[in-house]
Amino acid sequence: MRSPVRQGRSCGVIVGIVALPLAIAFAIASGVSPEKGLITAVVAGFFISAFGGSRVQIGGPTGAFIVIVYGIVQTYGIEGLTVATFMAGFMLMLMGFLRFGVLLKYFPHTLIVGFTTGIAVIIFSAQINDLFGLGLEKVPADFLEKWALYASSLRSMDLTTMAIGAGTILITALMPRLTKVVPGSIVAIVLATAVVEWWQLPVETIGSRFGAIPNTFPMPRFHMVDLATLKELLRPALAIALLGGIESLLSAVVADGSIGGRHRSNMELVAQGGANILSALFGGIPATGAIARTATNVKNGGRTPMAGMVHAVVLLLIMLIAGKWAALIPMSCLAGILMVVAWNMAELHSFRAVFKTSRYDMAVLLATFLLTVIFDLVIAIEIGLVLAAFLFMKRMSDSTQLKSLSETADEGDSLFDAEFKNVPKHVLIYEINGPLFFGAAQTFTDTMKTVGDKHRMLILRMRHVPFIDATGLHRLKDIMHTMERRNVRVALTDVVPEVERALRDSGTQLEGVLYAGVPEALASDHRNS
Repeated sequence: MRSPVRQGRSCGVIVGIVALPLAIAFAIASGVSPEKGLITAVVAGFFISAFGGSRVQIGGPTGAFIVIVYGIVQTYGIEGLTVATFMAGFMLMLMGFLRFGVLLKYFPHTLIVGFTTGIAVIIFSAQINDLFGLGLEKVPADFLEKWALYASSLRSMDLTTMAIGAGTILITALMPRLTKVVPGSIVAIVLATAVVEWWQLPVETIGSRFGAIPNTFPMPRFHMVDLATLKELLRPALAIALLGGIESLLSAVVADGSIGGRHRSNMELVAQGGANILSALFGGIPATGAIARTATNVKNGGRTPMAGMVHAVVLLLIMLIAGKWAALIPMSCLAGILMVVAWNMAELHSFRAVFKTSRYDMAVLLATFLLTVIFDLVIAIEIGLVLAAFLFMKRMSDSTQLKSLSETADEGDSLFDAEFKNVPKHVLIYEINGPLFFGAAQTFTDTMKTVGDKHRMLILRMRHVPFIDATGLHRLKDIMHTMERRNVRVALTDVVPEVERALRDSGTQLEGVLYAGVPEALASDHRNS
C-alpha cells in the first residue's frame, strides 16, 4: 500500500493534467487571456489545498464564474475584475470569521439547481461562435441578442472548425467509457492540435487570437483605486463572494460524502477568501472549489491536501516549460470541451426532478433559471432567495391550523378526547397546530372573530405551537384584551417552555391565564362560576 504522501503526489499529477485545459478554457470564456486561468489555478489552487477546511478540495477557476467574470470585464475592464476579486476575497474571509459557513448551507436546493443550470446554458451559448467557426468578432452579452446573431450568421460557419469541435466533444464525452486514467479533454487537445499543425488547417488557435502564452510567472501587483470605484465594484464583488462561498461549500459537502469525512465550513471560507486575494494580486481571476476536479482527486485515491498542492505545482511547471505549445490549441477544441462541461454542469436530472415536487419549488426553479439566463446571476439569486422565502412563509402559514375542539368533540371524531366530554356550552376550545408567526397571525385573528356573545371562556390549546414571533405575540395580546373587554376569559394551556418564555419576556400577564392542560382550565371556570 502506498504512503499518503506518494498517493497525494500521483493524484496531484493526474488532477493537474485534468485542470490544464479547463483553466485555459474558463479564462478564455470569461473574456481574459488564457494565462490568467493558469495563474489562478496555481496560486489559488495551492492556497485552498494548504489552508482550506476540506482535506481533498481542489480549487481554481470554475465554469460557474464565467458569467460573472465576463460581465465584469465588459463593464469595468481587467483592472476592475482584479479589484472586485480582491474585495470578494476579504468578504469571504469575513464570512468565515463571522461563522457564516453554516448559513450558506441553507440556500434552497431549487435555487442552486436553477442558477447552475442557467449558467450551463449561458456557457453553452457562448461557445457557438468558436465551435462553428462563425468568425464573429464581437458577440452580444444579452442571451436573446446573441442567439439572434447566431441565427443570422449560420451561413458563414466553417466545416473544418466544426469538425474539430465535434470530434473534441465525442472524445471528451466517450473517453471515460474506455479508460479513466487519461482525461478525455487532454486526449482531444493533443489530437486536435496535432491534426491542425500536421495539415496546417486554417482554423483559429489560442496563439492567433491571444498571442503566445507567457512562460514566466508574474510578480504581485497592487491596484490603487478611489472610493467611488470601490463603491461601484461592491455589487460585483459581493456576487463573486456569494457564488464562491456557495460553490466551495457544495464541493466540500460532495467530497465529504465520497470520503466519509467532515469539512470545516468556516475555515473553508477563510481559505477561499485568502486564495482570491492572492489570485487578484498575481493578476488572476476568481477561484473556488471545483467539484469535478475534487471528484477526480477523490476517485484517484487523494485523501490529503498534498494532492491539491502538487496539482498547482504541476500546472506551474507546464506553464513555465510547455506554455508555448499551449498557444497551438484550436479555439474550437476548447469550445468543445466547454460544451461538455456545460452539459455535465446542467444536471438535467435534478432539474427535471424538481417538476415532480410542489408548484412552489417549480416557481423558484424556473424564476431563478430564467433570470440567470436572460438577465443577471446576481438578480437571479436575490429574487430567487426572496421568492423562496415568501413561498416558504406561505407554506408555513398554510400549515398552521386552528381547530375548534369543543364543537367537534364526539366519540366518532378523530379529535375526540375524554377531557372534552362535558365541556359547557359557554366554553370554546381551540387547538393551534403550527408556529404562530406573522404569516399565520391574520388567520389566527380572523378565526378568533368566531367567538360569540354566548361564550364566557376561550381556551387556546398550544401544545403544537413550537414558536411564536413578535407579530404572533402582538395578535395574541390583542385577542386577550378584546376578550377581556367582552367579559370572556382567555386560558392558555399546554404551552411549551420556549413559547412560555417568549410570552413572559414580552410582558404578557399570565397569572390566571396559563394552565397545564384543558382540565385545569375548565376546573378554574367552575370555581369562577
